[in-house]
Amino acid sequence: MTDEFHSNGFTNGDKLNFPHTNGATEHQQGINGSDGPGKPNNNVAEERLDELRQLLGKSSGDVLRIAGVGAGAWGSVFVALLQDAYGSFRDKMQVRIWRRPGRSVDRATAEHLFEVINSREDVLRRLIRRCAYLKYVEARLGDRVLYADEILKDGFCLNMIDTPLCPLKVVTNLQEAVWDADIVINGLPSTETKEVFEEISRYWKERRTMPIIISLAKGVEAALTPFPRIITPTQIICRATGVPIENVLYLGGPNIASEIYNMEYANARICGSDKWRKPLAKFLRQPHFIVWDNNDLVTHEVMGGLKNVYAIGAGMVAALTNESATSKSVYFAHCTSEMIFITHLIAEEPEKLAGPLLADTYVTLLKGRNAWYGQMLAKGELRPDMGDSIKGKGMIQGVSAVGAFYELLSHSSLSFMHPDGNKPVAPVELCPILKTLYSILITRDSSTHAILQALRDETMHDPRERIEIAQSHAFYRPSLLGQSQ
Repeated sequence: MTDEFHSNGFTNGDKLNFPHTNGATEHQQGINGSDGPGKPNNNVAEERLDELRQLLGKSSGDVLRIAGVGAGAWGSVFVALLQDAYGSFRDKMQVRIWRRPGRSVDRATAEHLFEVINSREDVLRRLIRRCAYLKYVEARLGDRVLYADEILKDGFCLNMIDTPLCPLKVVTNLQEAVWDADIVINGLPSTETKEVFEEISRYWKERRTMPIIISLAKGVEAALTPFPRIITPTQIICRATGVPIENVLYLGGPNIASEIYNMEYANARICGSDKWRKPLAKFLRQPHFIVWDNNDLVTHEVMGGLKNVYAIGAGMVAALTNESATSKSVYFAHCTSEMIFITHLIAEEPEKLAGPLLADTYVTLLKGRNAWYGQMLAKGELRPDMGDSIKGKGMIQGVSAVGAFYELLSHSSLSFMHPDGNKPVAPVELCPILKTLYSILITRDSSTHAILQALRDETMHDPRERIEIAQSHAFYRPSLLGQSQ
C-alpha cells in the first residue's frame, strides 16, 4: 500500500473509522444530513454542492477547487470540515491546504503526538493502514525529524496536536495551491495576510474570473494618515489582489476550533455581499455548526479583533487572582463597557452588535488562545519580549490589536468634550483597560499586576457611566472604517 493521495486527500481504501460510529464518522453524518445515528444521507450534501457549483458556473466535469491558505488551528479545522463533508464527491470538488514548508516538530511535541496517536484506536488504525505509523515511532525515539506539513497530511495540526483531523491534501507551493482555486479560505493571522496575498496576486494576473475569498482572520491594523482608520484583513486582501469586495467575505463567531471539530454545537456568521453570503452560509452549515449571514462585513470583522484585546487582560486577571470569580466579574464589567464605548465610535447602530460581540468575547475569555496568553504572562511562563507567535498556539492576534486600537483611539482628531472636566479628551482616556494593556504589551512599561491596579483605581468611572457617555454623544465616526462621513 502506498501513501499516495487521491484528489480528495485520502489514500486507497482509506476511511475514518471512529469506533462509536460503525465506520461512518460523525463529520460525515453532519452536513450530509442524517436519518438517525449512523445513517448518513449524502443527498443533502450533494444538492448543496451542486447549487454552489451552478452559481459559480461550473459545468459537468469541471471540478470546484477550494484552497486553504494558512494552517493554524481554525484554518486547518475549517478545511477539514469541508473535506469531511464533501470529500467523497471527488469528481465535483477538491480541497487542499497550503502551509509553509520546513517547520520541524521538536522532540517533546513528537513524543506527545505519539501518545495522542496511541490513545486513539481509530487514528492508530488509520496510520497503520496508510503505512504512516513507523515515522511517528522513529520520531518518538529521536531517530528522525517530523515536519509540520508532513504531519498535517495525516491530520495533525501543529497548533492543535490533541485534536486529530481527517487526512488533508497539503501543498507547500503557494502558486500550486491557489492559482486555479475557485474559493480561497484565508486562515492566516492578520499580520501575515498582506505579504502572502501580495504574492498570490502575481499568480492571478492571467485569471479571467476572480475567486471567492472567505477570511477567518480576527485582527486589525491601524493607519493614521491621511486620517485615522482601521484596516481589516478583507480590506488588505482586496488591495493586495484586486479581487472585488463583493467576492471577499468574513466568517467569525463564538467558537473554539477543536470543539467544533469534536462536534460541539456552535454558530458563526458569514458577512459580505448579498450575492455570495447566503449560498455560502447554506453550503457551510452543518447540524452542529450553524452559519448565519449578515451584510455588515467590516464592522463584524473589527469586532472579531476587538474581543481579542480584552481576552488577554481576562487571562491576566484570572491568573493573578487565583481564578477569583468576583475579580473576573469586575474585569468583565469594565472590559465590556469599554467595548460598547468603542462600538459607538465605529458603528451607526451599535446595539445590533451587542449579542455577537459579547458571545464571541465570552468564549474567547473562557478558552481562547488570547486568554491563555494573558495567563502565561501573569504566571511568568511567557514574557512580552518573547513575541506574539507562540509554539503550539500560533499567532496571538490580540497583541497587535492592542497597539492598533490604542493608536487609533489616541488620535486628537477623535477628541470629544469630557462631561466631567469640560475639556477635549481622546477616546482612549475613557478606556483604562486598553491603556493598561498597551503599557504591559507594547511599551512594556508595566508588569501584569498593573491590570489589577487599574481595576482597583478609585478614580475609575462606573462602567455604566462610560456607556452613558457613549450613548449621549454623537460618537459615530464612519471614517474609522474608511467610509465617507
